[in-house]
Amino acid sequence: MTAKTNAANDSPQADTSAWKQIVARYQKASNGRAIRQVCNTILPYFGLWWLMWVMHSNKVSWWLIIPLAILAGGLMVRTFIIFHDCGHGSFFNSQKANHILGAITGVLTFTPYYHWRWEHAIHHSSSGDLDRRGTGDIWTLTVQEYLESSRWKRFAYRLARNPLILFVLAPLFLFTVLERIPSRKAPLRERYSVYWTNLALGLVAIGLIWAFGWKAYLIIQLTILTVAASAGVWMFYVQHQFEGVYWERTEEWDYVKAALHGSSFYKLPRVLQWFSGNIGFHHIHHLSSRIPNYNLEKCHKEEPLFQTVKPITFFASFKSFTFRLWDEQQRRLVGFGHVRNIRRQQRQGMRA
Repeated sequence: MTAKTNAANDSPQADTSAWKQIVARYQKASNGRAIRQVCNTILPYFGLWWLMWVMHSNKVSWWLIIPLAILAGGLMVRTFIIFHDCGHGSFFNSQKANHILGAITGVLTFTPYYHWRWEHAIHHSSSGDLDRRGTGDIWTLTVQEYLESSRWKRFAYRLARNPLILFVLAPLFLFTVLERIPSRKAPLRERYSVYWTNLALGLVAIGLIWAFGWKAYLIIQLTILTVAASAGVWMFYVQHQFEGVYWERTEEWDYVKAALHGSSFYKLPRVLQWFSGNIGFHHIHHLSSRIPNYNLEKCHKEEPLFQTVKPITFFASFKSFTFRLWDEQQRRLVGFGHVRNIRRQQRQGMRA
């Protein structure tokens, strides 16, 4: 297996069929396991809302209610993974069941199912391709692009890359505002999924405001959304912005390399792995999006092929905070300090 792995790294296109044969063994959906995930994720999420309603009705302290909202935020992350698998058609054996549950979990996660599914497919087909950035990814400039940008664009980019903006405010804005607006490029069904999701969200909000009152509803809902959105965007960021990540121009881009070296193996503590629905095995997911989340760990453990991918641990992942730009010359992610050094060298060269 080691010889095959090394050969695949050197010339992945030649071994694509072998990789496909390996992942094919794990692509079979299990309705039983899928239903268990629904029961241990979505039902407890509803249960927490009910418990918070009981506590609020009995005037229990917010210091006891807010921790439940934070826990509900964790369950929303796991619900999003179920939604995500439905979008890939991998959660249930039945595509109709995937679409139905996908639409329901889309309302629970503030994300229109068909529209997100369309956009996310673009992400999978272009991840790691420098010439196809801009859809379903995090805004990333190359060093040269940053140096050639206007002062306003550089300011906007620095602002967007500020950790408070990137991991707190932007995720909340994404799920409350941007997901309410369909892309003009989206097909008709995908655009209508946004409208139907917005309508459903409005009806749910009216019901919850009637039950809780608008102030209590906003406190609870925004707490849940902030926790879930921030955690989700952080996970997505680490999965594609890490030391040693793969980026190439279109003419050199390769699907297999982009999957195994452009998507991380984020090795999380067991409890966080559960809440994140095994999505830390992202290198496997990008190689085959038809593997349901409940088969990803098994695939990783049983196939030495995937164990050659260096894991990123929870604490090591915080190094990703320092990554801001892609240096095409050095083929690595760098921080803004790298740009300052380039400018300093340029000024010194001009003086000389």
